[in-house]
Amino acid sequence: MEITSLYELARHRLESVYAKCSERPLRGRKVGVEKECLRVAPDGTLSPLPHPVGLGRALTHASITTDFSEALLEIVTPPYQDLASTLSHLSDVQNFVYSKLPEGELLWGTSMPCGLKLDEDVPIGRYGTSNVGQMKQVYRRGLGLRYGRKMQAIAGVHYNYSYPDSFWKILAEVEGQPADQDFISAQYFALSRNILRFGWLIPYLFGASPAVCGTFFGTKPPPAVMKKHARNTYYEQHATSLRMGDIGYQNNRDESTTVNASYNSVDEYVSFLLAAIQQPSERYEALGLFDADGEYQQLNTNLLQIENEHYSSIRPKQITEPMEMPALAMQRRGIQYVELRSLDVNAYDPLGINDEQLRFLESFMLFCMLCDSPPMDAKEQLQNKSNLISVAHKGRDPDLQLQRGDETVSLRQWGSEILDMVGELCDLLDVEGQPKVYCNSLTQQLHKLHDPSLTPSGMMLQELFDNNEDFFTFGMRKSQEHKAQSTPLSTEKQREFEQLVKESIEKQADIEASDSMSFKAFLDSYHAQLN
Repeated sequence: MEITSLYELARHRLESVYAKCSERPLRGRKVGVEKECLRVAPDGTLSPLPHPVGLGRALTHASITTDFSEALLEIVTPPYQDLASTLSHLSDVQNFVYSKLPEGELLWGTSMPCGLKLDEDVPIGRYGTSNVGQMKQVYRRGLGLRYGRKMQAIAGVHYNYSYPDSFWKILAEVEGQPADQDFISAQYFALSRNILRFGWLIPYLFGASPAVCGTFFGTKPPPAVMKKHARNTYYEQHATSLRMGDIGYQNNRDESTTVNASYNSVDEYVSFLLAAIQQPSERYEALGLFDADGEYQQLNTNLLQIENEHYSSIRPKQITEPMEMPALAMQRRGIQYVELRSLDVNAYDPLGINDEQLRFLESFMLFCMLCDSPPMDAKEQLQNKSNLISVAHKGRDPDLQLQRGDETVSLRQWGSEILDMVGELCDLLDVEGQPKVYCNSLTQQLHKLHDPSLTPSGMMLQELFDNNEDFFTFGMRKSQEHKAQSTPLSTEKQREFEQLVKESIEKQADIEASDSMSFKAFLDSYHAQLN
């Protein structure tokens, strides 16, 4: 893969787009954020309390829900056309959440959890008595059974991005193709393939989980490569994001459950997902569909229960109709946006993410979309995964080498080449006469590339060492600082959020009242879409 040719193509495409429009070509693009964070009790252990009533119903609230655990809160912003609105909405929702937490509770300020002695310490999310609510809960029971609950308690930030129709129209004209949904979907998949190729840069720049509390491993010893620090803290010397590494969320625990989707086209991606949902797994069959009390403990015993079980750094997405399978939604209507999933919670920002990160991610993703993106075979998939794991565990090692096709290249050299290319795009993304927000963000990333101590992971480890502080104490300190920086909402905004809570409660009640079939019949009906 010739980096120079990749760069030249990306630059040519963007300059051609700019030459054909009278205003900014990305005007109208949309950015949304999903932030996960654990609720912890005043003593720092995982909160045993249910999702606060004052936050509404996790099943039906658009902005405040839960992920795997009842204690793993998820704040969701709508997609906005400007980053300031995205961050403002995230801030407003988080401030509202703080106002409704039980007394003394905190939102844990890092990705990696702490104080988890047993898998059973992580309560599974509850979504009411409706069939759709039971399906969400059983799916989570299945995740806990297959991968362990502690792994599911790891938090992250997801970045949702879509390009405007006007951009697709101009790009299609540049490429000499019709600006139809097939073209748009193909471009989103090209972006996704290059995120898989170059996405190791994200945990290097933004990874914030180089250490973990010893309780995360329970009665098992920590991996031999980890070193102990202070009281029950384990770290890897050059780690950037243990969340993205071998101890984080992975489908590929052994050969029998290996899951590798094809990102070469909508058809290949959808075919893989649909096949995995229907492919029996001896390992999961051995676990059993039902528990000892005859209750569902998995949605099925196949390789995947549903599409979302397939973990990847990036997911092409299409908004679904009620009870429509995501894979079928993509098959029918193509790709509407992409979800980047490789971001750790930023422990150095109360929101877990900031404007600098969002600016860089936008320019980086544009580079990935405009670059040549040839089809990816199984060999390259393994190479990309190996690079990501290497950076997660050893990214700050100045001697780290990555594999690029048939050659070996240093992380710093490859990263410099990529950031130089991204810089060309930043010059075009910044608006003349206004602050150079994209170029300024890029400058910060260049500093990190050449000085690993400036990365969040490097800063975190240095704080642990300088303060002779364990990970738990660090996490508590950051969590308390973040809460102290929260501010009350205006009366008007508080009233708006209270109304959303009320509406979510009423909506869940309506769903539960309208159910007219057994849960088994409901599942059979859902799976009948595959026929």
